[in-house]
Amino acid sequence: MGLIIYIHTIHCYGAVDLKYRMFIVSLLTVMIVFLNFSPILASAKDVYYSNEVAVLVYHHIDEFEQSSVTITPRLFERQLVSLQRKGFHFISLDQFKDFKTKGKPIPDNALLITFDDGYESFYTHAFPILKRLQIPAVNFVITKDLDDPKRPKLASLSKDEIKQMRSEDPNIEFQGHSDELHAMKDGKPMLSNKLILNGKLETEVEFKSRVVQDTRKCMAKLKELNASKNMDSYAYPYGSYDDTTISYLHEAGIQYAFTTKAGLASEWTDSMQIPRINGGSPFVRPHSISNLIKQAKREQSQFVSSK
Repeated sequence: MGLIIYIHTIHCYGAVDLKYRMFIVSLLTVMIVFLNFSPILASAKDVYYSNEVAVLVYHHIDEFEQSSVTITPRLFERQLVSLQRKGFHFISLDQFKDFKTKGKPIPDNALLITFDDGYESFYTHAFPILKRLQIPAVNFVITKDLDDPKRPKLASLSKDEIKQMRSEDPNIEFQGHSDELHAMKDGKPMLSNKLILNGKLETEVEFKSRVVQDTRKCMAKLKELNASKNMDSYAYPYGSYDDTTISYLHEAGIQYAFTTKAGLASEWTDSMQIPRINGGSPFVRPHSISNLIKQAKREQSQFVSSK
């Protein structure tokens, strides 16, 4: 208000030289702009957490389609830019693994961006934004549709699209989300439940064989595409798993598995139960996505302290 009154006063006195008035107004304008943006610059120095990683999960990006796991390209980009301005630092999957297994340092407010399902919209909408902002990401792909990506109602990534993205940006990686087990049978996730085959419930041997073979098939398809430096990571379909599932995935070569449970990952977090925070909801606005991360951190701290 004081600035506005001062400008008004300058205009009231005709004796003040026009050029001088213009100089003062320009100077005050610069001051106002600086004051408006200085909170953003200051907040970039804030440390919300250290030696932990917040893993965000997205699914589908589309201009017009609406769902609880679909956001527009504009919202996606604005979320990422907001996080950058507030001092969050994006890391790659390799950096995350080195932090988890080798204790290598990571920046404060570390973030890992993940996508599930391997939709074509990752190529058409998300990848250009990630590349322009120089942000690493990993997409967990359902590999059964690689040979015919237009077959599903919602188009999937093609082999050529994955190869192109990998060649243009090695920090964009692709890992497994199962080959044919991202499905329900009798209302239960196929990955973590025995199926009824020919009127009989699967034996433990049959169940194990189905999960291990599907996982190996999934990872082998991605390995052929040079989809990642090491094919050893997996996102649980529907977020469903148990100790048995974990042991079978381990046998198939999986070392890191991502859940749908909210929280932050530390060096001591179980590598087969890595928490993630859903950023891919249309209700997560750019100014509030950082609050989601801080809320997950608070809730996790309260849970640990209550033990």
